[in-house]
Amino acid sequence: MSGASSKSLGKGSSPPGPVQEGLIRVYSMRFCPFAQRALMVLKAKGIRHEIININLKNKPEWFLKKNPAGLVPVLEDSKGRLISESVIICEYLDEAYPGKKLFPDDPYEKACQKMILESFSKVPPLVASFFKGKKEDHHDIREELRKELRKLEEAMTKYKKDFSVGDAVSMADYLMWPWFQWLEALELNECLAHTPKLKGWMAAMQKDPTVLSHLIDAKTYHGFFNLYLQDSPETCDYGL
Repeated sequence: MSGASSKSLGKGSSPPGPVQEGLIRVYSMRFCPFAQRALMVLKAKGIRHEIININLKNKPEWFLKKNPAGLVPVLEDSKGRLISESVIICEYLDEAYPGKKLFPDDPYEKACQKMILESFSKVPPLVASFFKGKKEDHHDIREELRKELRKLEEAMTKYKKDFSVGDAVSMADYLMWPWFQWLEALELNECLAHTPKLKGWMAAMQKDPTVLSHLIDAKTYHGFFNLYLQDSPETCDYGL
């Protein structure tokens, strides 16, 4: 029932029991980029956790009580406390748990990461629009995505670092990465033309152990996309 590659729980399923002491639970979905943010931060910081996958096409009643919005990720601790929204979850994990700090303590350096994330902020909705939208709209979405990626390229270039703002992978890098996997799977890599900084960043990210442990190949994504667009209840378990 639990684990990154476990079958998702859907409507009519029994709720999982209480979270064990010393463990944290994340309600997830294997292909959700927002959930992948939380999973990468958990991995990068070495936080003991368990994963409960949720069938977002057929949501369990008990999950909707935990998060009425019906979205993942959701974090739950042994006291039954719940946290939702991916950025809030990731910042909480960074502050509440020991280990490598992904957001720096220095206020200016932290602000630099958040400015990069602001430059990135229009990319996720554009990728989602391309994925879910009509084919006749794809050209315009591609053009808009190219424009936003060039803005991100300019914002990152000024730091002259291997990663978004530094010489080591940071919170901003993990928060952006999942959508760059989708670019390849949706055959949107052409939108990265004339962005050498972003291409170098992607190459550096693919050497990071945390990123490597969460890579999903394009073929698997294609299978997920096809089932999603068919509104299949099997969507979330594709490949299992």
